[in-house]
Amino acid sequence: QVQLVESGGGLVQAGGSLRLSCAPSGRTFSSDCMGWFRQAPGKEREFVAAINWRGTSTFYADSVKGRFTIDRDNAKNMMYLQMNSLKPEDTAVYYCAADLLTYSSRCSSYLNSYDYWGQGTQVTVSS
Repeated sequence: QVQLVESGGGLVQAGGSLRLSCAPSGRTFSSDCMGWFRQAPGKEREFVAAINWRGTSTFYADSVKGRFTIDRDNAKNMMYLQMNSLKPEDTAVYYCAADLLTYSSRCSSYLNSYDYWGQGTQVTVSS
């Protein structure tokens, strides 16, 4: 059974940092795009960041560009999201996802493109 498990969420003050991790199990995604999405209360799930299979191309939502960094370690079958300068509006449940887009240099920002999803980890930023 394929699972994606997020960790690293928590409560942080505005201006602080968190590092989220995503640990797939059941298969590797070293050939595929992976991404982070988030969903705030009462809002639609939205794209945050994505990274191609080699980690050579990254993509970000405008709202997080310059503050968040996505990376991956294929040897460890792990993906990460470093979040700096956090703002209260970053408060949401963060989900990792995998898109079976093998060996692609570009990754999608659309939810429907992603085939596997984690259960999410809560990030709360206090003002």
